[in-house]
Formats: sequence, C-alpha cells, structure tokens
Amino acid sequence: MYKQIPNKKQSGAALVVSLMLLVVITVLAISGMNTATTELAMARNDQNYEYAFQAAETGLEQALAQGQFNTVAGTTVTQFINSYDQVTAAIQFENSTLVPDRAFSLGVGGGGVVAYHFLVTSTAKSERSPGIATDRDTNAVHTQAFYVVGPGDPTL
Repeated sequence: MYKQIPNKKQSGAALVVSLMLLVVITVLAISGMNTATTELAMARNDQNYEYAFQAAETGLEQALAQGQFNTVAGTTVTQFINSYDQVTAAIQFENSTLVPDRAFSLGVGGGGVVAYHFLVTSTAKSERSPGIATDRDTNAVHTQAFYVVGPGDPTL
C-alpha cells in the first residue's frame, strides 16, 4: 500500500537565494568587463607611446648619422617612419670651448683644439588616424647633447 505524505507549504527561499546569487554574479561579470576594457585602453595607449618613444630615438640616431653639424645655422631632419609615426630632429649649435690641454694642438695658429657643442632635439608623433585627433595620439621628445672636437680659430 502506498502511503501519502501531506504537502508542506513552501516558502520559496531557494528562488530568492538563486536570484540573489545571479545578481551578484552579474555585477561581478560587468565589473570584470569594465576592468578589462580599461586595461585594454591603457595597453593600447602605452603601445602608442612606445611607438613615439622609438621614433624619437630613431630621430636622434638619424640626426647624428647625417653628420651635418653647422655652427652657423641649425639643421632639421624630418622622417616619416610609417603612415602613423613621424619624427623631426633639430640640431642646434650652442657654443664652443677651447680644449685646455695644448698637447692636443693641431698646429693651427694659437687657437688650438676647440670643442663645438651641439644639442639635438628629436620630436616624434604617433597618430592612429593621421590628420584626425584621437585619444590614442601621443608625442615623445628626446634631447641629446654632444660635441665635436676640431681645430680652433687660427687668429686667436
């Protein structure tokens, strides 16, 4: 014989608990997606800065490799690395100083040997949409000082 168990009144606690867990999981998922999106934008911006940084380094290297060190007028070198990145390097003469040790004299008058001081400033720009300003554009500026040793003014 089959014994029948009387129905107990259910309060629906399982439904409420499962809905609360679903809300918590949804909030965590949305938070994780927002964090991932922010981190992706940060990585993209950092990558663009690295492009500009490397372009500025290339500008310094190209300017020094040209060997155009003019004490009268500055020299500017502009280079397009690719369709997104460009660099402009300017070489400026600062001043000249006598090398104090006369042992280095090249036998040119009394001017001796002179150090000609220059400053190279390389400005690089990385644009993700050339001609259109975006939040992914970045710039980098690198400066390097150097000098070239050469004969001094023979009239000194």
